[in-house]
Amino acid sequence: MNVTRRFVIAAALMFSAAAPAFAPSAFAQSADANTLYLDFKDGRVTIQLDPVAAPKTVAHIQDLVRKGFYTNTPIHRVIPGFMAQMGDPTGTGGGPGSGTTVPAEFGPTPFERGTVGLARTEDPNSGDSQFFIMFARNDYLDGKYTAFGKVTAGMEVVDKIKAGTRENNGVVDDPDKLLKATLGDMQ
Repeated sequence: MNVTRRFVIAAALMFSAAAPAFAPSAFAQSADANTLYLDFKDGRVTIQLDPVAAPKTVAHIQDLVRKGFYTNTPIHRVIPGFMAQMGDPTGTGGGPGSGTTVPAEFGPTPFERGTVGLARTEDPNSGDSQFFIMFARNDYLDGKYTAFGKVTAGMEVVDKIKAGTRENNGVVDDPDKLLKATLGDMQ
């Protein structure tokens, strides 16, 4: 038996021994509810939500998505090499959001390319509807913002979002829009 085949067999045995015994339908339902799809003019972005790291934030975002809150909202702040921020229907970044804030759920998840975080004011417990997707690693945000998901497909779509400049803090004139947000169990 060659080395590669032994490795594959050993890995399969380790995975099957360590795999939790979920009922297939319960696992599929959970995974679908935690898959967020964002549709933009250039395509779809798939995000895997992380209810273990940020249960209150994930539940809040899921609720807003189910209500259609994000439909046709501007991507109002995009800083090249840093992040794209959306989720304010007014397109200003200072709108009232949904009116319901969630407490901070800071954790060890690093803010790297594709990490999805909850925007907030200086008050750590002020996160609401605005969120951002990272273009690149930024360790300054680690432990100071709630990371609640990760882009698993479509990061090239995020890269095409119309950007502002660093000089104007990413404010975008005539911004692109988040056309629609849905969860896997809504498809």
